[in-house]
Amino acid sequence: MFSVFARTRKALGALIALLSLSALAACGVQSPQVGQNINPGKPVPVALLVPGGSGSANDANLAASLENAARLAMDELSGVEIDLRVYNTGGSPNQAAAMATKAVNDGAKIILGPVFAQSANAAGVAVAKRNVNVLSFSNNTGIAGGNVFVLGNTFQNVADRLVRYAARSGKGRIMVLHGNDQAEIQGSQAIQAAISNSGATLAGTASFELSQNGIINAMPAISSKVKSSGAQSVFFTSGTSGALPFLAGLLPENGVNPASTQFIGLQRWDIPSNALALPGVQGGWFALPDPGLSNRFAGRYQARYGAAPHPIAGLAYDGIAAIGALAKSGRANALTTSALTQSQGFAGVNGIFRLRPNGTNERGLAIAQIRNNQVVVIDPAPRSFGGAGF
Repeated sequence: MFSVFARTRKALGALIALLSLSALAACGVQSPQVGQNINPGKPVPVALLVPGGSGSANDANLAASLENAARLAMDELSGVEIDLRVYNTGGSPNQAAAMATKAVNDGAKIILGPVFAQSANAAGVAVAKRNVNVLSFSNNTGIAGGNVFVLGNTFQNVADRLVRYAARSGKGRIMVLHGNDQAEIQGSQAIQAAISNSGATLAGTASFELSQNGIINAMPAISSKVKSSGAQSVFFTSGTSGALPFLAGLLPENGVNPASTQFIGLQRWDIPSNALALPGVQGGWFALPDPGLSNRFAGRYQARYGAAPHPIAGLAYDGIAAIGALAKSGRANALTTSALTQSQGFAGVNGIFRLRPNGTNERGLAIAQIRNNQVVVIDPAPRSFGGAGF
């Protein structure tokens, strides 16, 4: 089990790189007209910044998948053309800044990417005075604002969706359980914010050291706290590659019955697929993008490129789809902040999404439950903003 936690720390370290920045220069609320005007009668010049050139095979595969998804989106647009130019950031903030500057010098009116938070922030800072918006693939809300948007699904999106559903389902008295790691603490904060903005109630919080012994030693006190709090749900920040399998297995052994106390996950519980067989997660809830739409995108991508898309490749498709939808309006100011943040949002390959004036995003997510080692959608993803699910 120790090896699992070694992998956990590595995975969480990567997540921290996306989620744990402070005092970022690109932050701030956008003014209504940040963004370049375009010529409605010509192809829209778009720069795509990807992490190629770092020497990492994973980065190279991610870069190729993002570019493929963007080009697939371009081919599926109607009534508008995109002039896409691709720039490799090497996974480096300095190179991202240099490539963002080069892209604008080359005529880009908007930048799509980069992936990693520090690189996205650096790109945003580099072109802020050039009045160019950046639609990054990061999920780090700490870099959002100014001329930088994040397209990645955020902890807050997931927490909001699940907490609202729990409240509607009579499971709204929620205990939050998190590891003592910065990423998991941020996840806990997102859940608590969601609770405070909904009809749910915070039953309490409990934490543990991210190690096998840490969980075992903390379990009696955690279980006692869950039972004495009257919690109707336990909301886990840990994922299947980390502490979740231990927590979900040990809590019932210590008297917390998942048949009466709902287990909820901030992370996907269906990845990897063999995680669905874990005994502790049966009956648990988690959020995911609209499975029907996601599967159709994966099928089209597979048919064209002969391989499955990277899990975040759909963000590149979404960015192109949003740019295309706005440019199709024929307005010169189609890529300014006021246009990008239109309240009706956009239709993406994973469902509806919209960009917020503070640079974050909202996404339509489905609620799934694990039943007999299978994923069952129990509350479909909303198809418009303002209805059920929001």
